[in-house]
Amino acid sequence: NLFVMSYATDFGTLFFPRYCSSCNRNLMHYEKAVCMHCLTHLPRLHMHDEHDNPIEKLFWGRIDVEAATAFLSMPRNGISHRLIHRLKYHNDQEVGERLGALFAQELLESARLKEIDVILPVPLHPKKLHVRGYNQCDCIARGMAETLGVEVSNNNLTRTHFNASQTRRGRISRWSNVKDNFWLRDPEKLENKKILLVDDVITTGATIEACATALRKVKGIQLYVAALAVPA
Repeated sequence: NLFVMSYATDFGTLFFPRYCSSCNRNLMHYEKAVCMHCLTHLPRLHMHDEHDNPIEKLFWGRIDVEAATAFLSMPRNGISHRLIHRLKYHNDQEVGERLGALFAQELLESARLKEIDVILPVPLHPKKLHVRGYNQCDCIARGMAETLGVEVSNNNLTRTHFNASQTRRGRISRWSNVKDNFWLRDPEKLENKKILLVDDVITTGATIEACATALRKVKGIQLYVAALAVPA
């Protein structure tokens, strides 16, 4: 019964403990990647149905998007910063899926972003993918797709040039660094689709703009943008 299963799971954590990806506390059997305390204190932005929100304003005059949003604010050394750092640099793919699922739960209640046909994670260059072993945006997209009930297309949009980290670059420099970096293997598969382009963190929007440049030639496409976080 459920009691026995719960007891067995809790007993198992004595020998194989699981820890919160943010605060490192022991997780209970019903917690996934992040403890309830940290989940309660996630700095959620709640801007999904806000027209002309800060993410959409970022793309004014640059690309046409139906709607754009972000899930979390990311103050340095805060909960969301620690979680995303774990996702990107410590192979904590579970936390990406968990946050993606939580993000998608909010989108299901959104009037503007709930009806998506396919999720398109921002790709890594193959060289970086080989070094890291996974694409953090794929993890986020998997969590979102399971909740939204849509497919993930993670091999159509391709990154063709290897670039150094963008962390210390300004907006113009970032755009110059990525503007010709993306192309589509099979544009026809995306025709007349509502596409949700997913990134982990949006700063200047240069990467999303470059992806949108590759996507704009697709017939009948409607582009939506979702970032897990934006710097505070």
